[in-house]
Amino acid sequence: MIEVRGLSYEYPGLRALADVSFDIARGTITALVGPNGAGKTTLLRCLAGMERPLSGSIRVNDIDVIEEPRRSHRHVGYLSDFFGLYDKLTVRQCLRYVGAANGLAADALAATVADTAAELGIHERLDQRTGELSRGLRQRVAIAQAIIHGPTVVLLDEPASGLDPEARYALGELFLTLRRRGMTLLVSSHILAELEAYSTHMLILRGGQLVEHRALAQSLETTTHMEVRSLDGAASLGAALAREALVTELAVDGDTVRFTFKGDEQQRAALLHALLTTGLRVSHFAAVAEDLQQSYINSITRGQAR
Repeated sequence: MIEVRGLSYEYPGLRALADVSFDIARGTITALVGPNGAGKTTLLRCLAGMERPLSGSIRVNDIDVIEEPRRSHRHVGYLSDFFGLYDKLTVRQCLRYVGAANGLAADALAATVADTAAELGIHERLDQRTGELSRGLRQRVAIAQAIIHGPTVVLLDEPASGLDPEARYALGELFLTLRRRGMTLLVSSHILAELEAYSTHMLILRGGQLVEHRALAQSLETTTHMEVRSLDGAASLGAALAREALVTELAVDGDTVRFTFKGDEQQRAALLHALLTTGLRVSHFAAVAEDLQQSYINSITRGQAR
């Protein structure tokens, strides 16, 4: 869905991006992470056709963003970290304006505005001026503007900034809904604990360079980190697991057995059935979510070592 090759961008006296290349697959949610000044916002602005890079190429949904930025905007939703709203317009007017500007048909505007507002929990604010809204509600309006035209790619720069914990959780659920609709998301944030709740991939920038871009363990359908406990003890459980062909990297930690399982959901179900069939009293059987923060630190450390 997104193809970036040899992307470089310079501010006066500063190389913000240096020969960055990566691909992002359709229907994924990529966490864009890195320290302040890493080039995250510059990368997002280039992908959104808001900045023209020094060199390189960008394709979104097979459209050349550099050569056809206006055409690419029909396929891209973008939320800036420092977004602006028309304070004297109502929420409804803002959404209608952005929808029309992005090519939505006039006869579809009213229904699309209503549906998008309901999705973001701002349907009761449609006739209120945006200048009268709290920071959190203004953020929701800005996100609604980014997705109202049904883009295939959504670029979000610190989207949870200013939101309370309940709204942050709802935002993560919204991102998962958008992914199920077929949208591809690239989300920049410093709050790694929230990113790991919905991200399938991680892209790390540091000093304008790509440190790492990879799938997160929990996003892979055929490789899963697992942990299991049994009332019969770890030794007998470990012995049973060691006989399974799809089980690797087996390790015992107290009463818990951890391992990597190279199979899909049906094969995981078959594994549990096999353990129960042996008579083991399995009390815990679960996939282990990857700690995004620790993964990020490990990647940065490896990059510095090179």
